[in-house]
Amino acid sequence: MGKADAGARAAVGDDLAAVLPDGPWHKKAHLVKLNFVVVSLVLFSSANGYDGSLMNGLQALNQWNDHFDRPAGAFLGFLNAIYWIGAGCMYPVAAIIANKYGRKLPIWIGYAFLCLGAGLQAGANNEGAFAAARFFVGNASACFSTSVPLLISEIAYPSHRGIATALYNCGWYVGGLIAAFLTFGTRNMDSSWAWRVPSLLQILVPFLALPGFLMAPQSPRWLISMDRNEEAQQLLTKWHGGDDQNSQLVNYEMIEITTTLQQEKSANSSASYAEMFKTPGNRKRLFISVSLGIFAQWVGNGVVSYYLALVLETVGITSVTDITLISGFLQLWNLIFCVGAAFSVDRLGRRALFLASAVVMGVSYVLVTGLSGSFAANQTPAVGIAVIPFLFIFFAGYDIALTPLLYSYPCEIWPYRLRSRGLTVTNITTVLAICFNTFVNPIALEKIAWRYYIVFVVVLIIYGITVYVWYPETKGYSLEQMAVVFDGDAAEVPFLSKKIPSMHFEQIR
Repeated sequence: MGKADAGARAAVGDDLAAVLPDGPWHKKAHLVKLNFVVVSLVLFSSANGYDGSLMNGLQALNQWNDHFDRPAGAFLGFLNAIYWIGAGCMYPVAAIIANKYGRKLPIWIGYAFLCLGAGLQAGANNEGAFAAARFFVGNASACFSTSVPLLISEIAYPSHRGIATALYNCGWYVGGLIAAFLTFGTRNMDSSWAWRVPSLLQILVPFLALPGFLMAPQSPRWLISMDRNEEAQQLLTKWHGGDDQNSQLVNYEMIEITTTLQQEKSANSSASYAEMFKTPGNRKRLFISVSLGIFAQWVGNGVVSYYLALVLETVGITSVTDITLISGFLQLWNLIFCVGAAFSVDRLGRRALFLASAVVMGVSYVLVTGLSGSFAANQTPAVGIAVIPFLFIFFAGYDIALTPLLYSYPCEIWPYRLRSRGLTVTNITTVLAICFNTFVNPIALEKIAWRYYIVFVVVLIIYGITVYVWYPETKGYSLEQMAVVFDGDAAEVPFLSKKIPSMHFEQIR
């Protein structure tokens, strides 16, 4: 095996790597097309990032503050939280639809909510209309965040899956970057269009993803779960096998997926949230899904993500131009680091990225806290400005793990029958953490200013310990083989090289 084969073994293990065709993917038309679809699907996560960056930008615009009578405190928290309340209400519904009707239907529903919310927000003349619009945009985000990661993980080429699913949440910063520079560009408009234009253009990036989404196949795993095996085999032959009817890879995948789903069905009469508590492996998966959702919002990023303007004001940076520019370049910085980390997940491993992120964030947050406290005591401009690079370093630490792995890790640790529910648990936990943050953070910043950062230093220490003790390494396994990491000898995993080395899919149907 060559260098490329070593990379494939690191991504999917020896069994699956042995049946992967030789040659680089970019010289194979079917894989170029498939990866175009995957990149297009990644853009759907821009909705969340656009919203966070948009609300940061709007809070810095006098036109928006004047129009809505300068929202502050609990009401500002409500305007931010209503987006996530809308998402939280929609997550369980989207999961049900994705399981029953396929991974693509919730995405179409998300488009409908997005158009409704963006139009209503751009035309809002009062706080009620603005809040209602954000609720509908949150509904759209939930539809995208539930279905798209599942679809990516279930259609991606096996040796690309880890990178593809890790890239999904990197689209957050594509939306954040666009929103940040849009609000910077409209900041000098004299009318309310300074905030209406960025509000309307929430639809931009998801609609850029539409051509790729139209090309996207249905999940072959969902088709097999619906006993539509022939359709699944045709899709895998087209997208993974390049229309080779005798593809060893497609034969391997069909046997592995079909055998695993049959064993799951025979072992469990129905999939439900209660099943997550029944086995030690599932309880560990559930702990990871819940804790990851909490840490994704409680390591201090929530303060900066939605309240950057308030944070910068605490260290003496009040210029609209300065705040919007810092916000824009922060999004670009974030995008660079999270994409770099996503491409490293199979080479460095998930645990290494999680642990490195805990160290980098912990050190930088201690420094941010100390510098903010020093500025509060002495009002030295140089000290206030020194906070900015450490905020960037903090986000580099966040970006190398909690951005790319927030969706990809839950998607790969849960078996098929519980995958959408496991991701929903992470999503809802994240929403609850965000709602707490969006209500509490502005009040805490107003009351105790920089001292509030100490809370997040403690959370970062807990995060590092939790990852070290309970988060296992998952590189080197296919989705179907991942169960061995959590369930050990009880795992219902078909290791083809040992159990059915020369079988053809037709023999087990």
